[in-house]
Amino acid sequence: MGESAYSATDYSAPAMIEGIALVVALEGNMAWLVPEQGSSCGSCASASACGSKGIGTTASRLEMRRFRIDNGANLAVGERVVFGIRENVLLKASITAYAVPLAAMLFAGSLAQWKFGSDLATMAATVAGLVIGLGISRVEAVRLHTRGELAPLFLRRARPGETCNS
Repeated sequence: MGESAYSATDYSAPAMIEGIALVVALEGNMAWLVPEQGSSCGSCASASACGSKGIGTTASRLEMRRFRIDNGANLAVGERVVFGIRENVLLKASITAYAVPLAAMLFAGSLAQWKFGSDLATMAATVAGLVIGLGISRVEAVRLHTRGELAPLFLRRARPGETCNS
């Protein structure tokens, strides 16, 4: 293996959000991974609200979401790996998915209320603004995906017993 588990901190590189996943399949030069549920999931105070305890809940569906990464490290089925997503990319994706449609909706509704002063016009403009914002978000998400910015990166093989929290 010869990989160092620890390295010097590079403050010029964007921070990474890390997770652990299991290699479940290999397909050409790609490895298919399933993320592991963190050991703290289900034991926090919000467990009953987030749905981490139960079959068919949002957390269990997310747990089964497979994703792929480049298999340049010659991974094998059954190996546990640490993958990462750049923090700034996660922020871009969140802004794209949530802030852009919300801002477009609020802007359109406010503009219509100011211009026409009618509740019907305001509601129609708010819906139109939301639709336009969702369209802008979709275009931006496709651009991020095409550039490969949303793809998780292989960081290292997981140490025995390593969890998301350790």
